[in-house]
Amino acid sequence: MEHGLDAPKHLDGMFSWVLYDRKQDRVVAARDPIGVTSFYIGWSSETPGAIYFASELKSLHPVCDKIEAFPPGHIFDSKTGSMTRYFEPKWWDPTNVPTTPVDLKVLRHTLEKSVRKRLMAEVPYGVLLSGGLDSSLVASIAQRETLRMQEAAKVAIQNQTGSSDLVGIDDSNELSTVTTFQQLHSFSIGLPGAPDTEAALEVAKYLGTKHHAFTFTVEDGINALSDVIYHLETYDVTTIRASTPMYLLSRKIKAMGVKMVLSGEGSDEIFGGYLYFHAAPNKEEFHNETVRRVKALHLADCLRANKSTSAWGLEARVPFLDKNFLETAMGVDPQDKMITKERIEKYILRKAFDTTDEPDVEPYLPEKILWRQKEQFSDGVGYSWIDGLKDHAELHVTDEMMKNPKPEWGNDIPDTKEAYVPAPYRVMSET
Repeated sequence: MEHGLDAPKHLDGMFSWVLYDRKQDRVVAARDPIGVTSFYIGWSSETPGAIYFASELKSLHPVCDKIEAFPPGHIFDSKTGSMTRYFEPKWWDPTNVPTTPVDLKVLRHTLEKSVRKRLMAEVPYGVLLSGGLDSSLVASIAQRETLRMQEAAKVAIQNQTGSSDLVGIDDSNELSTVTTFQQLHSFSIGLPGAPDTEAALEVAKYLGTKHHAFTFTVEDGINALSDVIYHLETYDVTTIRASTPMYLLSRKIKAMGVKMVLSGEGSDEIFGGYLYFHAAPNKEEFHNETVRRVKALHLADCLRANKSTSAWGLEARVPFLDKNFLETAMGVDPQDKMITKERIEKYILRKAFDTTDEPDVEPYLPEKILWRQKEQFSDGVGYSWIDGLKDHAELHVTDEMMKNPKPEWGNDIPDTKEAYVPAPYRVMSET
């Protein structure tokens, strides 16, 4: 009522909402800047003039013959029928290449503030900890903040009761009725002996979190595929590979009573963390690709994180995609982000949290973790997971099936047997 269509500009977080203005008989809908939450808009030829909104495609599919992903950072106004982009940061235009040198302390403090902001919760929370750089940094910051809050809470309780005892999840994973944990709980999943599990245990031990290292088998993952695809509403092979372990982990986390987790999505897109960024010919192309990847997050990692967790009623919060952090990190001269013989990928992020030259600052992470090279999540949970998916597809998809795609798939023809497995869902997919 106060800001009109500028309202989303004043919001800081992840959201999808539809508001009905009764006085003006007007519907206004908006989605968060990056599209962390899922949101769709649809139309039906049977009800001209009507517009449908939902957080899942499957809700709209029975009634709409045209469905689109509601674009992130936009607001819809039924009064004009227009979709307007309200999120207009400086970095949005990829041709506007930044020239500001990186300030490592500003980068560090902005991410710390982002994590701190997302710990405002009245529910039991934890962190997803793969053992990679991004989740480890988020866990490290969250642990520092949790310990600070615990110390403040102990002082307050002691002042009131003379006792400094706090309660939370105990060693049997049982939750009490309060939302403050004695320790920050961290969670990982992988096949037995997976690279990420070992790294996550090392980080958790270093940070002092209460860690829960879950394992799954290739068979567990394959058995969950149909449910994963049902919730994801995408047939993208890479997304399905990475989402299945996350889906299985979310079920276990929710069963413990945890309602919210912090996750590390977005860092690779912002800092050019994928190994193919080694091939960037110049800083302009490097920056252009980071902008493209951040804009596409709602079709990839955000979709995975949101839907894999939401399937079990778990909320995933993503500090790297904070508006202020994005403005800071995407405003850095991309020359500082580029990968060279001397500089590993995401060098400036690692360097920002390298306190070697700051004797008064406690190290955030062990050096071997801070400078550990990236594993793709679907690789890090165990290399045989992808091989198992391919073997499963080879067993269940015949050459004859590959030669005879269904007419309703149109031009979206699977080019591998693994891609064929979720093919029946192609007509109901965002990507």
